[in-house]
Amino acid sequence: MMRLPKAFNILLTALALSVCLVPITWAQGQAQTQQQANPAKKSAHKAKAKAAAAKAAPDANAAAPNPAVVKVAERDPFVPLVNEHKPGGGPPLPPGKAGLVVATIRVDGAVRSPNGMFAVVTNPDQRVYFLREGDQLYDGDVEKIGLDGVTFKEVSKDAFGKSVEKIVTKRIYPSAGEQQ
Repeated sequence: MMRLPKAFNILLTALALSVCLVPITWAQGQAQTQQQANPAKKSAHKAKAKAAAAKAAPDANAAAPNPAVVKVAERDPFVPLVNEHKPGGGPPLPPGKAGLVVATIRVDGAVRSPNGMFAVVTNPDQRVYFLREGDQLYDGDVEKIGLDGVTFKEVSKDAFGKSVEKIVTKRIYPSAGEQQ
C-alpha cells in the first residue's frame, strides 16, 4: 500500500471543496448580477415593502412587529394542547350511557343472557358501553335489541321547535349503502 504525501492530500481536499462550493457562489453571483441589472425592479419591490409596512404600522416611529414573535405570543403556554371539548360546539354531554347520542354510536354486538339481551356499542371516542332495552340515552332510548342489531327511538326537534320521534335501526353488520 502506497502512502501519498501530505501536500497531495491537502490538494485533493481543497479540490473537492472547491467543486462543492463553486456552484453555490456562482448562483449567488448570478442573483447579485440580476439585482444590479434591474434597479427599477428592486426599487419597486422596496416601495411595495414600505407600503405594506406603512399599512401595518400607521405611526412612523412605531416599528413593525416580527410575525414569528406575534404568533408565539398569541398562544397561552398554560392552555393544554389537547382540548377536552370537541369542535362543533354544543353543551358537554353527561357521562356514561346518558351521554350517548344515537347518531354517533356504533353497534358492535349483541349478547343473549338469562337476564335478557345486551347490546355492545361504541361511542366516537372508542369507549364501550353495554345497553339493555329501555336504557335512556342523550337523545332517545333503546327500544329493542336483537341478534342482528338494535332499534332506538330518537327524539329530536324540528326547525320550529316541535318534538319529533324517529325509529332508528342500527345493524351489527350493515349492508352496502346502509349507515352505521
